[in-house]
Parts: sequence; structure tokens; C-alpha cells
Amino acid sequence: MKDLISWNIYEITTVSTPINGVMLRGRIRKFGLENGQNILTENTQDIEYSVRFAVISHDPIHAISEYLISIIPDISIKLVQKNIMNPVLSKLKVNKEERYTL
Repeated sequence: MKDLISWNIYEITTVSTPINGVMLRGRIRKFGLENGQNILTENTQDIEYSVRFAVISHDPIHAISEYLISIIPDISIKLVQKNIMNPVLSKLKVNKEERYTL
């Protein structure tokens, strides 16, 4: 069996700045492409007005955080799940393996 990639999931919220419908996911993706960093990003479905991104567990998020703070001054970035294989970002409960049978 192949080794799976482990991801850390971060949640982005703001006080008042809209982050849905403003191309934020595409900007995060492009930031990763231009900086050689693997990043997954998705809008949330389980909470309103939030975006999540994931990076490989051992990768730092300092550069991503600095970029996001530079474009969204009232941003909050919170680690919500660690070391998740094949993560689903839109609904965190999907990442609970015990919920499913094959």
C-alpha cells in the first residue's frame, strides 16, 4: 500500500470582509502555484461565510498567513484538523472515518 499524504486543515473567517464570491479560493491556489506549495482550498458548507484550506502536515503556513493578512485585514486563521488523509474541506464531519463502512 502507498503512503498517504497527511494534511492540516485551516479555517478562514473574518469580522466583516466578504470572503465568499470574491475569488479568494483562486487567489490562494495561485499563491500556492507561484510559491511551490501544495494547497487545497474550498468554501465551507457546514458553517456560513468561511473558507478552508489545507496544506501538507509538515508544511508551514507562515507565508500563506502573511499573504492572507495583507489582502484581508480582519482575517482569522484557525487550525481545525491535523494529520487528515484525503481531506474533505467543505464539511469537516466527512473526515471522521468511523462514520462510514465499505
